[in-house]
Order: sequence, then structure tokens, then C-alpha cells
Amino acid sequence: MAVWVRFQGGFGTIEGSQVVPHEGDMFGHCVPSGAPVALAGLALLPPVVPGKFIALWNNFHALAAKLGQAAPRTPLYLLKATSSILAPGGIIRPPASYTGKTTYEGELGIVIGRRCSRADEAEAAEAIFGFTCVNDVTANDLLNEDPSFAQWARAKSCDTFGPVGPAIATGLDPSALTVRTLLNGRERQNYPLSDMILPPAMIVSLLSREMTLMPGDLIACGTSLGVLPLRPGAEVSVIIEGIGTLTNRVEAAED
Repeated sequence: MAVWVRFQGGFGTIEGSQVVPHEGDMFGHCVPSGAPVALAGLALLPPVVPGKFIALWNNFHALAAKLGQAAPRTPLYLLKATSSILAPGGIIRPPASYTGKTTYEGELGIVIGRRCSRADEAEAAEAIFGFTCVNDVTANDLLNEDPSFAQWARAKSCDTFGPVGPAIATGLDPSALTVRTLLNGRERQNYPLSDMILPPAMIVSLLSREMTLMPGDLIACGTSLGVLPLRPGAEVSVIIEGIGTLTNRVEAAED
């Protein structure tokens, strides 16, 4: 197992209280380079810069039951703009023109490590580099602003609406993990990833039948119960054991 982070000027692995810098390609050949640096105080960047940011909907049995939705046989997904990506510690700011409800969604993120096309589940599992935390922030009132067209991508693609991090962990078994989301320090989501309708290897396999997945592509696996609104001044943390804690504050848009 390795835990990878990106920082200004490079990337590396966390070892205890330090980060060991590497050179090369995180998803290809890379080797340690340079002296370790202290993790404390290191400003982390998003651990991945994806070419595609795919987000699933209705992928947990508990939430599907509450909403009265049937379990999907294939991923129900949207493409979230990569420009929405936000670093750990970054500020979530709804657009100045938007005054409606904004919500968090704590999720597991799959990071692709190799080119993947028309893969079976075994091949898809091999194509997964690792896992990260995602907060799929949503401007809910934009979804159905126009009754003729549901605007999923618009509602989820605003700048700062894609916090990711703090790290990518390899070698994890996500079925044994839990996603916890804290709002102002109070736990609001706590759901097992074993409740996922379509597990990670199946998601990757099914998506790869229709689009080629490339190294660095990011797939948010969907959320479960406990989604609540975000207001200016709030702090939201997504926690997955083995990956870490992704914390971001919410502030009003700047004029």
C-alpha cells in the first residue's frame, strides 16, 4: 500500500510524518528523488488532475430504497467539469449569481492508472491505480431550473464544486471501508462502501465499454444517506480510513 500526494513542484508518498518526493510519472515509472519533507504545513494540491471527472448517481442500496429508485444495472453518471476540482483546504464558493441551496456529497473516488477500454472486471480492477476522497458539491436549485432539461452537469460543475484529496491510496479494499462526512464537526454521513450497487471494478468495466478511460481519470462512486445543505462559514470533511480527511470551508461568493 502507498499513499500518494501532490504538492507545489512535485509529488510523492507519505511515510510517517514525511513526504518522500518522487520523479517521473505517478501512473507510470517513478523513483524517489530528493530529501523527505515534513508533511505538516505542506500545502497539498488535488492529488490528481483528471482528463475526465465522472460522477455516479443512485449507486447505494440505502439511498435508492429511500428515494424509491430501482437499482441500476449500468452506471448512471454525468461528466463534472474538471475545472471544478478543488484542493484540500480550498474554499468552496457558490457562484455570485446563485442564491439557492448547495449541498455536499461525501464519496469514494476511483483514480484510473492505465488506459482502459472494453475491459472485463479483472482487467478493470488492474486499471485502478487507487482511491481518494471526493466531495461532489451540488447547486441543487439549478438541477431543475428549466423543467424541460435536467441540468446535472451545470449544477455540479461550478468552480470549486469538486474538492478531491487529500491523497490517493493504493492497495485498499474499498468494500471494507466506510465514508464519513462531518459538517461543522458533527457526523452527518456514515455509510459502508459494501452497500454500493455497482462496485469499483464493475463501474470501470462498464464505463470502459463506451469510453476509453485514461491514467488520471477520476470516477466519483456516488453517495448515500445524509446529504445536507452547506452555508457560508461551514466546514465540511470527508473521511475514508486509509486515504485521509478532505476538509474544505464554505464562503460566500466574492463580488
